[in-house]
Amino acid sequence: MPGVFDQLVGQEVVETELTAAATAARAGDVTGAMTHSWLFTGPPGSGRSTAALAFAAALQCTHPDIVGCGECHACTTTLAGTHGDVRRVVPEGLSISTKEMRAIVQVASRRPSTGRWQVVVVEDADRLTEAAGNVLLKVVEEPPDRTVFLLCAPSVDPEDISVTLRSRCRHVHLVTPSVPAIAQVLREHDHLDAKTADWAASISGGHVGRARRLATDEDARTRRKRALALVAATANPGAAYAAADELVKSADDEAKSMSAERDDRERDELATALGAGGTGKGAASATRGSAGVLKDLEKRQKSRATRTGRDSLDRALIDVAGMYRDALAVRFAGRQVALTHPDMATEIATLAKEVRPEGLLRSIDAVLACRDALDRNVKPRFAVAAMVAEMIAARTL
Repeated sequence: MPGVFDQLVGQEVVETELTAAATAARAGDVTGAMTHSWLFTGPPGSGRSTAALAFAAALQCTHPDIVGCGECHACTTTLAGTHGDVRRVVPEGLSISTKEMRAIVQVASRRPSTGRWQVVVVEDADRLTEAAGNVLLKVVEEPPDRTVFLLCAPSVDPEDISVTLRSRCRHVHLVTPSVPAIAQVLREHDHLDAKTADWAASISGGHVGRARRLATDEDARTRRKRALALVAATANPGAAYAAADELVKSADDEAKSMSAERDDRERDELATALGAGGTGKGAASATRGSAGVLKDLEKRQKSRATRTGRDSLDRALIDVAGMYRDALAVRFAGRQVALTHPDMATEIATLAKEVRPEGLLRSIDAVLACRDALDRNVKPRFAVAAMVAEMIAARTL
């Protein structure tokens, strides 16, 4: 029988630990293998949120003999996001606000209504504002008897999660899945042919979700190709700046296309809730004073679109940095090193010949500086243009 942890890729140690904890929780032992607060860390694509959600399902599982069976009502509703006692905090904007966290903590303090536990899964806990983190810390320090908090963050670095909050949680670290493990998932679960699965896994950087998108989405492949073309374009300043503008525009277009349908649906639902189209006596008064509500919705949608665009651009920047990393590795280790972009081996060899090691390192630093600038809310067009200027200069070293 498949279980909830089958969704994890290459995380056997984590699966064993979480299964033991869920088994202890079912037996009423919350002092040994089980605890009320958990922190899941790991590189992008390792499956932090997947592991947390699978653990939540295992905690709620009602199968008499199997912990996390994956087939009972509790497991299926948890994985589908519809279980009444499992709440997922997924930041739609650039951060998780204090107001949002207070509302979640208030609900989490109640006793479970149908399940064994109240479970709160905080995805991207590194996006908690300092104030929101303090709100969460108070309840984590003295958790209700039947409440479990599952936090997900890239690492235990203080920039990702506060030291105090991290100290109150049991740490579970996920590793980067291997290329063969990702390819196997694509073949067996997504029913892709071996060639496509192997190719997508080899260029995914250990990110299962990205491998799936590259294998099945032509637009994702086009965006990657456009990002990698920027590296070669730095040989011609005019072409490089044009490619940079196109890169930023592509990220914006992706954000708009991903948000448009959802934004329209949310506006329609809000309009209906405010009485739009109604003909009763209260219809007119219901819509009066709704400007503030609409403004709040527009603000959330704008923040969500900004985050989506930044995430898309960040993926492109990681691809660009990977090209320079590969060229540096080829320069010193030849063909003995595994490439981040194995399908670009010819272009990488050319880059390694044309640019000195100092220039390659300077280019990588430029990409990292660009990512840092975006984190500080510098306009993407300016941040990317500054990066390209450094990359062009690096070719002359």
